[in-house]
Amino acid sequence: MRGVNASPAIPADRVRLSVAPMMDWTDSHCRAFHRVLAPHARLYSEMVHANAVIHGDRARLLAMDPSEHPVALQLGGSEPALLAQAARIGAEAGFDEINLNCGCPSDRVQAGRFGACLMREPALVAESVAAMIAACPVPVTVKCRLGVDDDHEWERFVHFIDTIAAAGCRSFIVHARNAWLQGLSPKENREVPPLRYDWAYRLKRERPALQVVVNGGIADAAEASAHLAHVDGAMLGRAAYHTPYLLHELDVAWFGGALRSRAELLRAYRPYVEAQLARGVFLKHITRHLLGLFAGQPGGRAFRQVLSEGAHRPGAGWALVEQALALTERAQAA
Repeated sequence: MRGVNASPAIPADRVRLSVAPMMDWTDSHCRAFHRVLAPHARLYSEMVHANAVIHGDRARLLAMDPSEHPVALQLGGSEPALLAQAARIGAEAGFDEINLNCGCPSDRVQAGRFGACLMREPALVAESVAAMIAACPVPVTVKCRLGVDDDHEWERFVHFIDTIAAAGCRSFIVHARNAWLQGLSPKENREVPPLRYDWAYRLKRERPALQVVVNGGIADAAEASAHLAHVDGAMLGRAAYHTPYLLHELDVAWFGGALRSRAELLRAYRPYVEAQLARGVFLKHITRHLLGLFAGQPGGRAFRQVLSEGAHRPGAGWALVEQALALTERAQAA
């Protein structure tokens, strides 16, 4: 990174645990809930295209509660000038990091020449990253795959990383599998291409100055903890969403503190929920993120059922959450 404007470093303890950007899931309500569960986790927005940030409804697209910090804005796009403008806007909106998506394999990103397609254009990514770093004062990071389709050469992957690092990027989130641009849906792309964590481990071993966070297929606390022996951090995706108590368990195990019950954590979320309801937000937009809190627990099905059936009704408020909790606690006591 000689002669370039290097991105600011992220403190090591701030990349150890993070929650992946997930379309239609990690909105502000979800992130505020995850913050209650995991005070030390780094949180990420859904991917937002740079054009949407520049021209769209910023109040909605960049919605963020102060409790969410540290929180990153993930951008999609492939035009350096637009990405730089969007990065500046994101930083001015209060985001603590701007992350460039180089891993999404959907048809939309292929048509727009961004996401995973950028794995084959390292020079363009480097130009984009350099422009983003110059435009905003917060860390600029990259989330990528190992390759695209039949790209299985380590040299190609590490060339991609080295090219972007030379532009000033210090931190990489590696979804440790390829993206298949033909023949697989985005959902299948999260499950079918084989995981190769050893590439992320090797990257950290051979490029120790870089921060490397591993993502992909991490299902439980033991798996997440095992990664810390090899890389700087573990990023959880679907496991954090479908079994969110896992975030709390990891936060306590890795950073200290007392383990709190699910009910206690949920009630700690109440002030946020009631503040949103007072602003006119419907309860259903919030409680959809809570459905996995009692996954695998006695009463978990009743908890989900009460919220799913009642949250969409006019006037639904915190009393419905207490009703769901009461049924769940009764089942657990039995």
